[in-house]
Amino acid sequence: MSTFLPPGVTPGQYDKTPVIDLPPEHPVWVGRGAWEHLASLLTAAGASTMAVDTYPGSDLDGLRRELTVAAPDALLIDVEAAAALPNALIEERIAGNLTDDRVFGVLGHQVLADLYDPERLAAVAERVRDADGPVVVYGWGATLVPVDFTTVVLADLARWEIQRRQRAGAPNWRADNGDEDQLRKVKRGYFVEWRIADRHKRTLFDRIDLLLDANGTMADAKLIEGRTFSAGLETASRRPFRVVPFFDPGVWGGQWMKEILEVGDADNYAWCFDCVPEENSLLFRIGETVVELPALDLVFRHPRELLGRKTHARFGAEFPIRFDFLDTMSGGNLSLQVHPLTDYMQNTFGMPYTQDESYYLLDATDDAVVYLGLRDDADPEAMQAALRAASSGAAPFAAEEYVNTFPAAKHDHFLIPAGTVHCSGADSMVLEISATPYIFTFKMWDWGRVGLDGVPRPVHLDHAFANIQWDRRTDYARDELVNQVTEVARGDGWVEERTGLHELEFIEVRRHWFEGTVPHDTDGTVNVLNLVEGAEAVVESPDGAFEPFVVHYAETFIVPASVGRYTIRPCGGGEGQRLGTVKASVRGTGLSD
Repeated sequence: MSTFLPPGVTPGQYDKTPVIDLPPEHPVWVGRGAWEHLASLLTAAGASTMAVDTYPGSDLDGLRRELTVAAPDALLIDVEAAAALPNALIEERIAGNLTDDRVFGVLGHQVLADLYDPERLAAVAERVRDADGPVVVYGWGATLVPVDFTTVVLADLARWEIQRRQRAGAPNWRADNGDEDQLRKVKRGYFVEWRIADRHKRTLFDRIDLLLDANGTMADAKLIEGRTFSAGLETASRRPFRVVPFFDPGVWGGQWMKEILEVGDADNYAWCFDCVPEENSLLFRIGETVVELPALDLVFRHPRELLGRKTHARFGAEFPIRFDFLDTMSGGNLSLQVHPLTDYMQNTFGMPYTQDESYYLLDATDDAVVYLGLRDDADPEAMQAALRAASSGAAPFAAEEYVNTFPAAKHDHFLIPAGTVHCSGADSMVLEISATPYIFTFKMWDWGRVGLDGVPRPVHLDHAFANIQWDRRTDYARDELVNQVTEVARGDGWVEERTGLHELEFIEVRRHWFEGTVPHDTDGTVNVLNLVEGAEAVVESPDGAFEPFVVHYAETFIVPASVGRYTIRPCGGGEGQRLGTVKASVRGTGLSD
């Protein structure tokens, strides 16, 4: 039996492929059937035109190959090759957003038309109009061609799948950088390409006739109707659901997720993005077929139903809360780090809000610690000099001489407002509850390690020193950031506690301990929860608005604002146990505030 196994929990209960069921009357085409269906639409009414607009990172060679087989008589036009600006000009237009840094750029506000030549787009339109038979224009930007297409198809895929392909050697859009540092590829996507792609595809949601799931191979692609796409997102916006988690190894990674969640056979797993809709997918099951869509499509399509009116007003169509796992059980310390202040985030990176966060301990060994805040005797000049010496390789950085270490035990909650020096130590399993921005970590000391690729992990001392709040010392950390637990309510078989976050952070976290049924209410804003204790619970609607939704230990789930009242109680293997959930929401956006 696992040394980490909580009472009543069975390894492998954690659902790694959560699905949302749609009625079987929705048609779905798979593999050869998908391509033959597209071909039938091209020829059903004689000469026809089709745009297959893709997300950058889609396999265009595979798409063309399948279309060639399915529709041999159709004229196929790659819009990117035919009308995109020359690569050198594209590089020039986005250079200011990319910077020379490996990790950080400046958020771009370009639109896709900025990367295309309007005269060449018009020339493509002439080719379409002059064609004697069916025509397919495909690629990122196909719908920019000024043609009233008979059929519009969106080929969509999740950002995490793009990164997986890039690790295998795929380049960025129209770039000759297949063998470039992966951090630089992600930077180009995060700050430029994905932002442009999201702006573009949002304009297509009301136009598409079909959606192509491009997350797998094109030979196995899945195709659904536009109405099915809309119905699936509508369904998700009004019931609890989970996104598809993904797991990644790291130099400090541990063994907890391997043992408890049974996630794979890598040497370790460091991260799990368990609720990061920017990266994660949604799975919709129609009969026996599962279709994958980016979770961001739901955020874009139904922001008010999902986020709530006030949260949408504050953040726009962006999911502001992130839950992820950091596993150092039998692993190593995270890097010593700090996150940017809001003003620095806005002025330096163009981001509207910053990476505030917290560590909730799902598990920890007896000697686990969290590094948090500066010691009272830490001299800023001496600390900066020591960090620069460590960065040059002159001497290791003695972190304990400058940074507090607090004992870390299961169910402790450490609050980490931006500007606070921090680090999770070894032998901890952290549920990180934080704001959505997720790459803005200024590493100061990484314990002399290199990344899994053998390259030293990036350290950003200048950024860090510009953001460290030197007055956040021992008393501040102990009195304001460690286990700020207050009981706020209790009822028959349950207790509700406030555990944070800090007053400088916009997220409110409530913990419920329960043996019976706990009443909840979204109160007009999105709720993100995790079952942090106990084997199994069920989420139910008092008026039957959605089907009972079962969750297992360590699973993160989202309750849209539109749900309103709901309950959670033990069920299955959780009956007879004392269960616990943590629930995060945006402070100050509830309708009763």
